[in-house]
Amino acid sequence: MSTANAADAKPSLWFSDLSRLVLPHSIVLVGASEKPDSIGGRTLENLTKYSDFRGDLYLVNPGRAEIHGRPCVASVKDLEAAPDLAILAVRADAVLDTLRDCGELGVKFAIVFTSGFGETGEAGRAVEAQMREIVARTGMRIYGPNCPGLNNMNAPLGLTFSPAWRIDRRPGPIGVATQGGGLGRSFIQAMDRGVGIGLWCSGGNEADLEVSDYIHYMADAPDIEVIVTTLEGVRNGPRFMAAALHAAQRGKPIVAIKVGKSEYGAKAAQSHTAAIAGSAEINSAVFRQLGIIEVDDIDELIDVASLLARRKPTGREQLAVYSFSGGTAALASDMVGTAGLKLAEFQPATIDALANALPGFAAINNPVDVTAEVLVNAEVSYATLKATASDPNTDLVLVPIPVEYGQTTVLLADSMVRVQNEVDTPIVPVWMSDRTGEGQRRMIDGGLMPMRAVGNAVLAVKRFIEYGRWRAGFDGAWRPLGNVAASDGTTNLSEARTKALLELAGIPAPRGVVARSADEAARAFSDVANGRAVMKIVSASITHKTDIGGVCLGIASEPEAKAAFAQIHANGTRACDAAQIEGVLVEPMLPGPFVEAVVGIHRDPVFGHVCTFGLGGVSIELFKDVSRRLLPLTPESARQMITETRCYELLKGHRGQAAYDIDALADTLVRLSDFVVSHADRIDELEINPLAVRPQGQGVTALDAVLSYQGTEPLTW
Repeated sequence: MSTANAADAKPSLWFSDLSRLVLPHSIVLVGASEKPDSIGGRTLENLTKYSDFRGDLYLVNPGRAEIHGRPCVASVKDLEAAPDLAILAVRADAVLDTLRDCGELGVKFAIVFTSGFGETGEAGRAVEAQMREIVARTGMRIYGPNCPGLNNMNAPLGLTFSPAWRIDRRPGPIGVATQGGGLGRSFIQAMDRGVGIGLWCSGGNEADLEVSDYIHYMADAPDIEVIVTTLEGVRNGPRFMAAALHAAQRGKPIVAIKVGKSEYGAKAAQSHTAAIAGSAEINSAVFRQLGIIEVDDIDELIDVASLLARRKPTGREQLAVYSFSGGTAALASDMVGTAGLKLAEFQPATIDALANALPGFAAINNPVDVTAEVLVNAEVSYATLKATASDPNTDLVLVPIPVEYGQTTVLLADSMVRVQNEVDTPIVPVWMSDRTGEGQRRMIDGGLMPMRAVGNAVLAVKRFIEYGRWRAGFDGAWRPLGNVAASDGTTNLSEARTKALLELAGIPAPRGVVARSADEAARAFSDVANGRAVMKIVSASITHKTDIGGVCLGIASEPEAKAAFAQIHANGTRACDAAQIEGVLVEPMLPGPFVEAVVGIHRDPVFGHVCTFGLGGVSIELFKDVSRRLLPLTPESARQMITETRCYELLKGHRGQAAYDIDALADTLVRLSDFVVSHADRIDELEINPLAVRPQGQGVTALDAVLSYQGTEPLTW
């Protein structure tokens, strides 16, 4: 059975060209006002006084014939031509009629500032549904509602009512796509640290256009090199994944914060913009697979994005630490080592250059402690920093600055800016003191973007390098299966029936017999047991068989098989109706040694089918040692899943023990993926737990398995 998936669709058809939203040729401001503190008044001021907009600007206000000398009409319907963009600064009860007028006129985009819609409850969501009907009928796209507008710093063009627009206009190569306005503005104001932002899209309730649209646009925008996003929920998983992969193909890294990881955060996200927060573990796994760099707070978001804006990583970077404080250099080096990063080994020429420039008590190997000499001699500071940054093995230089020293810190800052203008190696200053001064400002004005703590800087560098490694292994041809629609009604299969399907898919299981009486159990023991047998209740209604006394191990004779049948069946009838019990499965016990693993595939409601692999049995709940991937799996991604877990050390042979059959395990992961992909519109969940991974060359065996799917028609292979 085949099924449509995200790879079958053409993702480019999902996204509109947003060029005339980001940089319109003509704008109508509906709700324009001469009152300076009103939404319409501040928006007009931002457009006319603090922007470089040279297109046609139309004003609509039924109570005014002109505003600040500009003509004003009573209604959008009075306009002679359709502008590219309508900005709505009107009451909530006037929004729908205004949008209809704009759509019927032929306006391409509408920004709706107004709140009071989906974030308020069911009635508000019903109004947003009417907005989407206008989009479907007219083709006009809607940005918002409940949003702060759009900020194009590279133009500059402020399509916003915010009074901060006049000061938050430092251009740059970073694009920002957010759902919440406050977190977005927090990132934007990292401009004061030298971080240049070219575009900020904050779509509020996302009744129509959403974060995925802005990411897709930024991936193609020539003035954007790095994309930042803050997410409260992903509404459309396939669209989001398509946008992220589009950015990856364009070489544009995405740095993201996903709020709603805890129960508290999830509730806050729902109450704020009515977003649905998905499982934190699934979100993080999807982000990793798509190359999205997930961070935990705004400082980290700023640091990682600013570093990526300076250079694209290879994943092989080695660091140098340069400081005028020995203790600070040691602290930074400790943190580098703890993070699993590597300090560069300097070439002899570098060591000679440092030795010739510095006093004999300076540390000239990496880390470099140049002592206070650099604070009084600018040429020494320049020469030693340039030698450090120019070393062939040095890919990035960390310069932790523990204190503000007035003019001497200015000399150091000037040397850093001078060297950075002469070398490609990124120089990353870390301003550790709470006291700021001219030295820090010189760094910022020189484009160095100082970070605030050594730990922050090292973590940012780690994220930077990890992204480079991901880029090096990026499979540009892979596409996620996506969230395939399911039909109604769920069927659960028993272990015996699930194993029969798995064997058709090429996944071995013990040769078992389902006994329906004690005598049949005895005969089954005689037929299948090779010494000892295991007996288990067979019922689609009983998933956790051990919990209800539905499993007996080590059965060694026919009388024991009869007694076990009676006990298991009796326990089963206490857990469910007797009609729901198919019988008792009698299987040979698998001789050791083997490692118990778990492989599970379930349908995530946002992103589609996800595979989970880890240590099996009860250990999965205890240790949570798992890795995850979206389907479909490839042989490479299956092996990566295995190596990412701690149990990989056990599988490859711990402390001299024999290795287990990792090749067969990886092959099984791919076979399960193929099986689910072939029935993606129907399978909800498939789990093998435990999957016995036997010694090298002996393969794997499914010891227990469950399957649930949509509909009642049997699955085939």
